[in-house]
Amino acid sequence: MVDKVNLAAAFATFSDHWNPRVAGDINNFQVKLVKFDGKFDWHHHVAEDEMFLVVAGRMKMGLRSGDVIVEPGEFIIVPHGTEHCPEAIDGECHVILLEPNSTRNTGNVETEKTRNALERLV
Repeated sequence: MVDKVNLAAAFATFSDHWNPRVAGDINNFQVKLVKFDGKFDWHHHVAEDEMFLVVAGRMKMGLRSGDVIVEPGEFIIVPHGTEHCPEAIDGECHVILLEPNSTRNTGNVETEKTRNALERLV
């Protein structure tokens, strides 16, 4: 069966922050929805690249080489091995992540924001 996902409705199903939800699978990748509020933790992923697509709000991607502001309708790809720190600016930010299904949200660090098992939306 092929289903579509309404992003506004999907984001409305949860209110917590920094807790990605799996919205779909593409081969060995997952589409994840997450709400950001404030600053995350500095980390990197040894083997996985990540794509962050901002749907609502604004995000600052902290990088050791300099920060990048990502606006709604824009995305940034963070290559594996690159230390980064996502941050919502000016309030809550809604983000779609596209990343390998092996990707742990805090990468190489373990913090109170680490999620080892993700909930599925569908």
